[in-house]
Amino acid sequence: MSFNIAIDGPAGAGKSTIAKKIAKRLGYIYVDTGAMYRAMALYLLRENVEPSETDKISAKCSEADISIGYENGEQVVYLNGENVNGLIRTEEVGNMASASSPNPDVRRKLVELQQKLAESKDVVMDGRDIGTCVLPHAQVKVYLTANSRVRAERRYKELTDKGVPCDLDKIEKDIIERDHQDMTREISPLMQAEDATLVDSSYMTIDEVADAIISLI
Repeated sequence: MSFNIAIDGPAGAGKSTIAKKIAKRLGYIYVDTGAMYRAMALYLLRENVEPSETDKISAKCSEADISIGYENGEQVVYLNGENVNGLIRTEEVGNMASASSPNPDVRRKLVELQQKLAESKDVVMDGRDIGTCVLPHAQVKVYLTANSRVRAERRYKELTDKGVPCDLDKIEKDIIERDHQDMTREISPLMQAEDATLVDSSYMTIDEVADAIISLI
């Protein structure tokens, strides 16, 4: 039987960083759900679907088979058996992913593929609704959060390290607004699953957070 770890939480809480670290330490597959949405976008572009063609997106998305595996220690996204790692990070694919990901049929298809993956493999998956919707039977569920100021400071450091000028108060305001949007959206809002353990990473190091979650396992 496969073992599943679901990590949910708001933007900037460090979910992906922690999920990748835990997957590496345990030898599990880290499921990058964002990359799966990008692979779907690539498929739709190859089928000559325009971002505005909602009905066509709904009709075509059911034909794509998307999964995640590892080759030489590197995570690989497969689209109908083809390694598409080098093709899904373009701006065109990103724009199509933004247009197609809110589509309920795309979402339904990808959730189905994510669940299929989790049935056969030990996985760590992070997002907004993994413990509540995607993997409701995950053996370990974590709601990872941090206060908005700490999350803003992390983002500020990330941007300034890259030489991008930014304003800390504006970043925090955007984070608070995004939290509200995520928590009040109609489909799969962000919330802590009833059986999830709350982990506040505000004043913890990455290793301390990883250790805390691994101790739950």
